[in-house]
Amino acid sequence: MNRRSFLQSTFGVAGALAARRVWGATGAKATDVVYLGPDKIKLTRLAMGTGTKGGSRQRLLGMDGLADLLHFGYDQNLFFWETADLYKTHPAFRLALKRVPREKVTIMTKSSAKTAEEMRADLDRFRLETSSDYFDIVLLHACRTPTWPDERKGAMEALSEAKQKGIVRSHGVSCHSIEAMQTAVKTPWVHVDLARINPAKILMDGDPPAIVSVLRQLKAAGKGTIGMKILGEGQLKDRKDEALKFAMSLDCLDCFTIGCESRDEVTDLLKRIPAAAAA
Repeated sequence: MNRRSFLQSTFGVAGALAARRVWGATGAKATDVVYLGPDKIKLTRLAMGTGTKGGSRQRLLGMDGLADLLHFGYDQNLFFWETADLYKTHPAFRLALKRVPREKVTIMTKSSAKTAEEMRADLDRFRLETSSDYFDIVLLHACRTPTWPDERKGAMEALSEAKQKGIVRSHGVSCHSIEAMQTAVKTPWVHVDLARINPAKILMDGDPPAIVSVLRQLKAAGKGTIGMKILGEGQLKDRKDEALKFAMSLDCLDCFTIGCESRDEVTDLLKRIPAAAAA
């Protein structure tokens, strides 16, 4: 199936036409540099994710093994590393940063904090756990309700304060419902949105066209957009090329994260992504 037929089968004719201004054009690579959102955070199109099944898959590597995998990604020019408090992989970042200068990588983490006190405590702990004085992006983790800005107002205020102090360079939200995403569109505080997206509606928050519609609204509002669950947390392992082609076809997705479990998986993605972009 060619690109036009693929897009039309997913979005219909009108949606396909809108999606054909692809950042996944011929020549696009996993290592392409992206400047994300209003804060222009420099990162790579593909992030080295560490959260497959809540990080359990990466933790099986051990912290030394995961640090080695992060370092391998860096050696392949993948300098965007993604984690979260709930993944329990921060210590691997500490080990990896012994071999990589901190300023050479972009690190995104996430917090479940709701109050300002909880967020300040999390940021202090995260810095100790990772041996990093700052984070490039910190997200409110797993927001599900449309009223999340009220529920997590204190945490948002603490992140704004941390940004002024240089502890955080950009902030935003990880959305686990389409209602939460819709709220993010109209919330100026959100500079980055992390959303679940794949062509098979696996572990997603709505049909792909509906999610893409909100992602386009986020982009129109000036937010940086990051995709997750690109391979359906491994459930699309036999449909990798289809899933990557889908992600690379979207004009509303700046970059995406995939959790690998081996060097071979990283190498495989580095080969497949340019092919998917050109398909």
